[in-house]
Amino acid sequence: MILTVTPNPSLDRTYEVPMLHRGEVVRATGERMDPGGKGVNVSRAVAAAGRRTVAVLPLGGAPGALVAELLDAQGIEVAPVPVAGATRSNIALAEADGVLTKINAPGPELSADEQELLLDTVRRQSRGADWIACCGSLPRGLAPSWYADLVTRAHTAGVRIALDTSGPALLAALREGPDVVKPNAEELAEAVGRPLATVGDALKAAEELRGLGAGAVLASLGADGQLLVDGAGAWFGSAHVDVVRSNVGAGDSSLAGFLIAGGRGREALASAVAHGAAAVRLPGSVMPTPRDLDPAAVTVTAEVPVDRPLKEPAP
Repeated sequence: MILTVTPNPSLDRTYEVPMLHRGEVVRATGERMDPGGKGVNVSRAVAAAGRRTVAVLPLGGAPGALVAELLDAQGIEVAPVPVAGATRSNIALAEADGVLTKINAPGPELSADEQELLLDTVRRQSRGADWIACCGSLPRGLAPSWYADLVTRAHTAGVRIALDTSGPALLAALREGPDVVKPNAEELAEAVGRPLATVGDALKAAEELRGLGAGAVLASLGADGQLLVDGAGAWFGSAHVDVVRSNVGAGDSSLAGFLIAGGRGREALASAVAHGAAAVRLPGSVMPTPRDLDPAAVTVTAEVPVDRPLKEPAP
């Protein structure tokens, strides 16, 4: 069982548009409404793969009730933490050429009692979990050290923990030794305080995060592929994608694929790449099922192409 923790979930509305023009009426060609938040997406991807998952998340107001209803409809067990504020609603505009514009609301502010209830719910639900995946930004009211506290508690309970966050929250958590961290290129550049222009730059940055305490680093490099750096070495994985429909949740799908495959080594990286590649071919934040995967299109090598320029350099 994979337990996910999403401190700042959302109700996500995705509109497909031919092209976005500021100041004009833009008519959507398609629309979706999904439960959102990085941890929620991981649970959705795990459930789509036919595996058991439990989603812990603070929920409030009508949007929160709808998030719980949508997750239940997808066969995901929800462990809600009632909060006074309303769950945020986000909007994504997906253009035909693959460009995505997102408008993310800040979300509710959690009180001290609500914060403690969230931690206690994670503790109770983590019994029997193979992994805890903690993902996304922290809502107002939670200190950057909140994830670090959660990592400590997970390890005390004997549960492996994967962390997908950024900024001060990531740096604080690294000191507690999360088993896996999953930054994208921009988050990786921010963590080490310098731009990344090549795959080699990303590799060096990932090694630095390991030096700061991470057990393994699974780095998403967008169209360039993914890097896995752990105690056994480094691997680079990629898969060709002809048409990108939406990259919403692609990184979350990758993390789910990694954890489903055991969360360690070459095979787990191949699963991560296959899930991420399948996700970008689907609309909105639809998560891939096993029939959407194309493992034969995935290449994983220990010969990391360190001199390859990144198609999307991280400033």
